[in-house]
Amino acid sequence: MSAAPTATGGDGPVPPPRSSVPADSPTIDGTATAPVVDRPAAVAGVAWPAGVPVAEPAEPVVVEVEPGRVRWDPAERRARASQSFWTAVVGVPAIFSVLRLGVEAGGELQTTLLLVANVGPVNLLAGFLTTAARLLSTGMVAVFALGAVLAVSADRLPPGTRRRPLFARWADITPAWVVLASFLLALITWPLLYLPLLLPAFVAAFQLRPERLHERVVPRLLLIGVLLAGYGWLMLPTLREAMRQGDEWLVLALLVVPPLLALFIAGPLPGLVIRPLASVTEVAVLATLAWAAVPVISTPVLPLTVTTVGPESGPTEDVRGHVVTTDDVNMVILQEQGGVRYVPVDLVRAQVLCPSEEELPRHQLRIHDFHVEDSLLEGMGRRVRPVHRIDAACRTPA
Repeated sequence: MSAAPTATGGDGPVPPPRSSVPADSPTIDGTATAPVVDRPAAVAGVAWPAGVPVAEPAEPVVVEVEPGRVRWDPAERRARASQSFWTAVVGVPAIFSVLRLGVEAGGELQTTLLLVANVGPVNLLAGFLTTAARLLSTGMVAVFALGAVLAVSADRLPPGTRRRPLFARWADITPAWVVLASFLLALITWPLLYLPLLLPAFVAAFQLRPERLHERVVPRLLLIGVLLAGYGWLMLPTLREAMRQGDEWLVLALLVVPPLLALFIAGPLPGLVIRPLASVTEVAVLATLAWAAVPVISTPVLPLTVTTVGPESGPTEDVRGHVVTTDDVNMVILQEQGGVRYVPVDLVRAQVLCPSEEELPRHQLRIHDFHVEDSLLEGMGRRVRPVHRIDAACRTPA
């Protein structure tokens, strides 16, 4: 019977490799196999050298796995969560942009193809960012705030819980600069009326408990009082005006409640409410985003104009709609009431830009010369270019 030769070195024979199967190693189903002795036998009549110690088998690392249950590696979980998060961030804007063209075309295939051929991707992306950045930042702020609260509470989950909540996993794999960027995007795109909601959201996302302000109670209370006093000074004129009008209770609640809520929102939750709260908040966030996405999808990509059409010495007509394209022969207008109209450029006499109904203000309140329904970007823009007087043609639909 032949045997594999044993390699030799300067100090004698080299031991053959050890078996890779540890002693008493269990199988996949949890049953133990026969013990394996990790001692090499004599090879080709050569006994084991007396001066070479025999290594004892290391203790096997056995993971207790419940029958019928699959344990996922933490790195694989983070990879899956990261993939789903970035898929949502990149895929949702692209889907929204395509849906907006279809809705603006009135569901007609030929009109949709006309818009696709004349609305470039840069214009489409710019139109989406100016209208949907508010929705995108809202979703990200809600996910990060709820995810951070659920993440610090995950240790209190009941025994036997299979996996962490989805928002908690997203919050774990998201870099801090992405969270800060989402809050900055919300700060410049949200209406001023809803900016106080960022206070409890920011405290929850970064778990800023009052104890972190100061280790002693009295200085901590003084700092909280100073912060609330500064916020009150900023909002006091608006609060007085809202109380004077009498019907602005929603405005009062949005300005007063969020700063007080920020004092108690951080910290872990009781273990029994984490799993139900995670399921309810996930469904609520998705439903809210879907409800808020309806006006975003229906917002026109092209500007609304009123074009005066007619011969030089004859009657004129006002065509209300969105200019798709203009060439040497015709001006193509997507009419507000539906349909595409080709107007010869020789018949165009005038054209004015009109605001949409969504841009008209609903509240008569201001915060230090900024309208409560304007964002910081819009407010600064109105200071550079004040709102012009609306043309009479815009008030009379064609």
